[in-house]
Amino acid sequence: MIVRSQVLTARGRRTRAALLQAGREAFEEHGYDAVRIDDVCRRAGVSHGSFYTYFGSKEALFGEVAQAVVGEMFAASVVGDAASGDPYARIEAANRLYLRAWAANSRLMRMLEQAAIGDDRFGRLLLELREVFVRRGAEGVRRLQEQGLADASLDPRLTAVMLGGMVEHFAHVWLDLGEQADEDVAVDHLTRLWAQAIGLTPASSTEGGQ
Repeated sequence: MIVRSQVLTARGRRTRAALLQAGREAFEEHGYDAVRIDDVCRRAGVSHGSFYTYFGSKEALFGEVAQAVVGEMFAASVVGDAASGDPYARIEAANRLYLRAWAANSRLMRMLEQAAIGDDRFGRLLLELREVFVRRGAEGVRRLQEQGLADASLDPRLTAVMLGGMVEHFAHVWLDLGEQADEDVAVDHLTRLWAQAIGLTPASSTEGGQ
């Protein structure tokens, strides 16, 4: 019985993963409203009844797809060793990585924002998902303040919310609405605006960088 239970658990994980992938593909291709549970099940090779073993509704499936997408964007925009310890260079790297992560996932992110307008559940989910980016940005601002490299009078969280919103909105205008801009120029402008807003300049970051 133990072996059989482990096999079923593994099968269940595979089935759930297949439904998530099928849901993601269907939402990206057709949009949230047009997707039916039967469409997802057919793509995943799963019966309609089996769907409810893993998800209570289409809304629940979409919520998990959105969480997975934001998780991927967060991981893809982690600077890590992609830049030196210089604060300005790390902000620049983070902006570039975020724009590329948005490009790969913009359709689903906009879908979530649209769903959030008419459904408080998705509104709360959107805020929860954005929180991971806000928290990371706020921690970065706070570190620079502690090092004397950023304006100490700024509220780290509000600063992260506002400047992060600037980057996110530009990503939408550029990648979704077709604003013409070279990636290097766009990253340069975003980085200069972000750095100047917190009182950090390339010169000062080089002199007192991490």
